[in-house]
Amino acid sequence: MLEDFEIDPYYEQNQGAIEQSVRTILESVGEDPDRDGLLKTPDRVARMYDELLAGYRTDPEKLINDALFDVDYQDMVIVKDIEFYSLCEHHMLPFIGKAHVAYIPNGKVVGLSKIPRIVDLFARRLQVQERMTKQIAEFMMAVLKPHGVAVVVEGAHMCAMMRGVKKANARMITSAMQGVFRDDVKTRAEFMDHVERSLGAD
Repeated sequence: MLEDFEIDPYYEQNQGAIEQSVRTILESVGEDPDRDGLLKTPDRVARMYDELLAGYRTDPEKLINDALFDVDYQDMVIVKDIEFYSLCEHHMLPFIGKAHVAYIPNGKVVGLSKIPRIVDLFARRLQVQERMTKQIAEFMMAVLKPHGVAVVVEGAHMCAMMRGVKKANARMITSAMQGVFRDDVKTRAEFMDHVERSLGAD
């Protein structure tokens, strides 16, 4: 049900508190937050988080906005190479990549632009890739009630590229299969055949 994906009631960004926290961080690393190059940085960072975390306050019902259409079509619908940008909840560093989403309609399809918006709904939060992948699939199932949904996400994580193990070429791939994609090997294989042409293409 869409009720499971309502706007987070606990999300309310306090821009002033974020600005003050950024000033504290700058001072703590030995910088002067009042010098020319940093003077507006606290405000910029606060506004940046407001944009990057917009998924918390996106209304899922308005997101769909009656863009469900009756259709006599029961074959696979795939939207590939959906670029996304998210923030790792462990280090608050970005992870970026592509999502590939498929579903098999059960009498209804959703407008093409809505699938990338659904990806953004869950990407623009503090996230882990595994949970984001599952949330996209579960939301599609709740909205469309299709025969099945498949989601594959490929991500490059700055927390593993810039720090820690420092592996710049490492990519994480996660998947969520529901309905016929989970239960039928041939359906899942058809989807993966389409997706594998894109994985690691960059």
